[in-house]
Amino acid sequence: MRLRALLDTDALGLKLLGGEDELDRTVRGVMTTDLRDPSRYLSGGELVLTGLAWRRDAADSEPFVRILVQEGVTALAAGEAELGDVPDDLVEACARHRLPLFAVHESVAFATITEHVVRQVSGERAGDLAAVVDRHRRMMTSGPAGGGPDVVLDLLGSDLDLRAWVLSPTGRLVAGPKTSGPALTAEACGRLAAEHLTATRTGRRAPHRVLLGGTTYSLFPVRATGRAPQTARDARESVLSDWLLAVEADAGDWAEERLDLLYGVTQLIAVERDHRDAARTVRRRLAQEVLELVQTGAAPTEIAARLRVAAPVLLPGLGAAPHWQVVVARIDWDGAETEEGPVAQALLEEILVDPLSAGPEPSDRIAVAHTGDEAVALVPLPAVSTEHDGSETGVLADALLESVRDPLTAGLDDDGRLTLGVSAAVHSAEGLRGALEEARHARRVAAARPGRVCAAGHQELASHVLLLPFVPDDVRRAFTARLLDPLRDYDRRHRAELIPTLEAFLDCDGSWTRCAGRLHLHVNTLRYRVGRIEQLTSRDLSRLEDKLDFFLALRMS
Repeated sequence: MRLRALLDTDALGLKLLGGEDELDRTVRGVMTTDLRDPSRYLSGGELVLTGLAWRRDAADSEPFVRILVQEGVTALAAGEAELGDVPDDLVEACARHRLPLFAVHESVAFATITEHVVRQVSGERAGDLAAVVDRHRRMMTSGPAGGGPDVVLDLLGSDLDLRAWVLSPTGRLVAGPKTSGPALTAEACGRLAAEHLTATRTGRRAPHRVLLGGTTYSLFPVRATGRAPQTARDARESVLSDWLLAVEADAGDWAEERLDLLYGVTQLIAVERDHRDAARTVRRRLAQEVLELVQTGAAPTEIAARLRVAAPVLLPGLGAAPHWQVVVARIDWDGAETEEGPVAQALLEEILVDPLSAGPEPSDRIAVAHTGDEAVALVPLPAVSTEHDGSETGVLADALLESVRDPLTAGLDDDGRLTLGVSAAVHSAEGLRGALEEARHARRVAAARPGRVCAAGHQELASHVLLLPFVPDDVRRAFTARLLDPLRDYDRRHRAELIPTLEAFLDCDGSWTRCAGRLHLHVNTLRYRVGRIEQLTSRDLSRLEDKLDFFLALRMS
């Protein structure tokens, strides 16, 4: 299609700022970027969409435009949402290099322009895959029953005999074909994701070809079209958030037209991802509001009110308010000076998804905010139960990274680190601040370990770490409350005097006879009380470690 056709389409909201004599140029594709140097992702003939996040000052426009021209870009369209108006320095740079420049009104999403271009370009090309793209476009725009990414994969299989899968950067299966044939195993998904991340980090041009188990796969990046992340300065950051399309075929001998059309398929899948990301807005906002209230020391009643709003959104149909866990994540790049919170936010949303779940929307019950360089997840638990060995169920630090460690290590390469910390479950707004500090401290424990991807949980803060003077007061309070609050609540309801019994039992070094004599109780009564203490706290007072924990909690309370 030609640039003139874009300008004549009122629904796209494009305003020509320069290059009137170049409107007969042909558009072969579309790409959204906010990288300072997007050359590795350009093949020529694209309409480039940008939110201008790459521009720090006027001097940045000239090198950015020069790169686009060198790579054969057809035109540039700049969004007005970030700066209001397209800056004059960018207009002048495009005029010097004869690069047509459009302004995109802030009310128009980049996804709208992308879908229009892909639809027009695909419709004008002859070839078998053009029909697939057009059919999928109609199904996508027909409403929720369109089927999402699975639809285009089924069409690839039925029309072209191509089996393909959409994978997350962690190797989770987002969508797959329903046609006959062997399923892609979880191990294979992880291997393909790792190969894709490695190839991207080393600067190899897509598609990346991988031989796995005697089968050749071609890997295509699926880059979200409507996003303009403010911190995405280079491939180190975008690589951790992009989906990928894995096609069971060797694309090395494909014609250029076939490759172009398959990239059109990835752009349509990217539109589906934009829809999913838009659905996360409410959950992100709820998490951000709760995080700000907790960090500013708001009253527990105010925090509790926000949690009551969040609960039905994250766990619809739940009768009672859930328990909550806090997970903190941070990404650190060598030499990076930008805030990595938004990148960690997108990655943590994916990590917290059950690795065995498939589909684009299994993360509806995860609310992740970001502040500075870290992401903070508020994870609702319908109930907190205790296994037979006394361990709490919920999010566990080790299990969290078990299935994603290898792909993410490949994406982080040799200059990045991901560290996570997981709090214990809390059942009230009063405990949320302590849980946040507990998760942050657990993340610092993880950061002290070797490896590119590390995590630590609250269990690792339970004993010896509390002896260290640098542990924040909130962590101490959280630890004390977790051990003693169940006993205090029970004493208030039943007048059972479990706290005095515990103090006396520890003072007597665990001697049943001496403790019973001091409290003027029968030994059997003492044994009943101690058994109740152990049942309520999931601790064992015959173990030295648990005795020490109770001793510290009582001294700090």
